[in-house]
Amino acid sequence: QVQLVESGGRLVQAGGSLRLSCSSSGRSFIRYAISWFRQAPGKERTFIAAIDASGESTYYPDSMKGRFTISRDSAKNTVFLQIANLGPEDTAVYYCSADPQFPITSGYLGGNYWGQGTQVTVSS
Repeated sequence: QVQLVESGGRLVQAGGSLRLSCSSSGRSFIRYAISWFRQAPGKERTFIAAIDASGESTYYPDSMKGRFTISRDSAKNTVFLQIANLGPEDTAVYYCSADPQFPITSGYLGGNYWGQGTQVTVSS
């Protein structure tokens, strides 16, 4: 089992950038692939990016390529999501999820473990 905690969400102006963090205090974190999702009000949860347990492989659905960058610091038990050129359409709650398997499909729905989410609000 792994517990995830997201942080870094805040109110930002359009055009800015943001780095979100997904952390865990558990030692098992390093064995899991981590993915980021987001959910805007009234919309379905959307898959953004994934990184494998080693941090060497990443995956982005075609619709998310360009402004999102996922990375991993295993020494800190943390996965990051860098978002560039934020727009109002990026306003959402952002979640991370852990999965023993590394997902490489745009239809991925997430693993068994989820954090509570962190709110990102972009003002125009």
